[in-house]
Amino acid sequence: MSDDATSRTRTFVKRGSRHVPDFFRHEAAGLAWLAAAPGGPRVVEVVGVDDDEITLERVDDRRATPDAARRFGRSLAAMHSAGAAAWGAPADGWTGRCFIGNREQSCRPTDSWGEFYAEQRVRPFVRIAVDLGVLDGADLAVVERACDRVAAGELDHPDDSPARLHGDLWTGNVLWASSSGGSGAAQGVEAVLIDPAAHGGHRETDLAMLALFGAPHLGEILAGYEEAHPLRPGWRDRVPLHQLHPLATHSAGHGAGYAVALADAARAVLRL
Repeated sequence: MSDDATSRTRTFVKRGSRHVPDFFRHEAAGLAWLAAAPGGPRVVEVVGVDDDEITLERVDDRRATPDAARRFGRSLAAMHSAGAAAWGAPADGWTGRCFIGNREQSCRPTDSWGEFYAEQRVRPFVRIAVDLGVLDGADLAVVERACDRVAAGELDHPDDSPARLHGDLWTGNVLWASSSGGSGAAQGVEAVLIDPAAHGGHRETDLAMLALFGAPHLGEILAGYEEAHPLRPGWRDRVPLHQLHPLATHSAGHGAGYAVALADAARAVLRL
């Protein structure tokens, strides 16, 4: 931890990626893009960034409350509604490599959500899982059939438009910090976003990742979201579709249990 003399913000530094020079600058670009969304959630402040490290404000994590979760849902909907240039578009102004965690992933703008999602978010990690020997046989076949259906645009919808996604919105990337409503106001709790894989994608994808890894007060988050932006009918049935990406990435790095879950999600997609 350090103390920045100019901003007087308590900070911490992340360094040491094998993906320099893009890795930390990509994170900073994504955070700035999310923070620019009118009415969006609080986003961790970038104090400084260079090729080798990123310095961020330190957030002292607190316990989430139902009210804070509901407010987060509303603000997340506002961030999504700020939009993106295209399906698969990276953060505005970013032209370097893109990442999720420590893995590279593509951000090539496309006209079809399904094509983007299947070919840039799911299949690259499926190939890694196959190479690792954790996905094969009937499970691999069902995942490939689901990807074929998604890539063909069968699950695209004309009312959908590219949302401004966090892109890696598991519960560990949502901190709950002290907030204040202004001078003299009682201190409360608010969500703070960290570690994005920001891009233009489907708004239901962020919500599905929150559900997959058990966000606190998820029901309140979803209720707040729907207050601000009602989801298309049938969204609950589409949760497995939007969990294909995180399950594929985890199959590629965390073992066969996630590969089984990926195949189960693919079977659900084929039933849509």
